[in-house]
Amino acid sequence: MEIILAFALTSLVIELTPGPNMAWLALLSVERGRIAGLAAVAGVGLGLLLLGLAAGFGLGTLIAENRWLYETLRWAGIAFLIYLAWDSYRESRKPLEARGTGDRLAVFFRRGLVTNLLNPKAALFYVTVLPNFIDAGRPVIGQSLMLTGVYVAIATAVHAAIALAGGQLQPLFATDRARRVLGMVGAVLLLAIAVWVAIVTRRAG
Repeated sequence: MEIILAFALTSLVIELTPGPNMAWLALLSVERGRIAGLAAVAGVGLGLLLLGLAAGFGLGTLIAENRWLYETLRWAGIAFLIYLAWDSYRESRKPLEARGTGDRLAVFFRRGLVTNLLNPKAALFYVTVLPNFIDAGRPVIGQSLMLTGVYVAIATAVHAAIALAGGQLQPLFATDRARRVLGMVGAVLLLAIAVWVAIVTRRAG
């Protein structure tokens, strides 16, 4: 139980640290509302869960040890963040009535899912942080699955809180001018995060 509590606290601290998920979910919820934000949260949670399951069965270690696989995942994730930045800018320029017709929740769910399936930081978490809380004297896969569940639950709770808080601010950005400003700020922020991810996930040699 102590190990689980320690892991839960570690996961909470990591999730409270600003990163791609936090920034994108906050921007999406402010721009599109809490329902869209929560749809994205569900996609993010599923992505983290699938990545954790894959890591538990050895895929994470394979990616970490294979340079070209890791770099493919890394650059695909960075490219998707750049796409989200462009999408934020483009959508903010559309009239409100035009933007509303394409706001399908499945779109935000898929984006949350893809963002985290291509998230090199999440993959590294499962490979470098989670194993420190594994007892080698007990079945490894069972422990990995349990800890993955704890992490996904904590991450989802944090992300849902961000989506709900962002949704409360949506009425402040109901005008075309405010949405354009938010879209520009969001695009710049997501581009900055893409650069940050490229730097912090880069491997020497």
